[in-house]
Amino acid sequence: MHRRGMRFRVQMKVPGNNRRTIDIAFTRVRLAVYVDGCFWHGCPEHHVRPRANSEWWEWKIARNQARDRDTDQALLVSGWAVHRVWEHELPEQAAYIVERVYRDRSAHLT
Repeated sequence: MHRRGMRFRVQMKVPGNNRRTIDIAFTRVRLAVYVDGCFWHGCPEHHVRPRANSEWWEWKIARNQARDRDTDQALLVSGWAVHRVWEHELPEQAAYIVERVYRDRSAHLT
């Protein structure tokens, strides 16, 4: 994304919630990008629930997903756009989509 001319910050605190961070923050256009791990965030394609202690893991993944939705909502209320990418997505394709969202937000802010 840097090669595409987009400047960003990494691991920036979520405005109004210092206990959460934005993976990739494009502050000028208020775009938060998250790269979600398939296991930890319950990817519908790749998540496999462990057999050992499965009830706890089900609770843990559900809690992660609820936190993700809560963070998304907090950012939206603050005027940010949120885009989530799964870790299994090809980096070039993910960067292309993020660039489109970035350029669209940039065009609307000027």
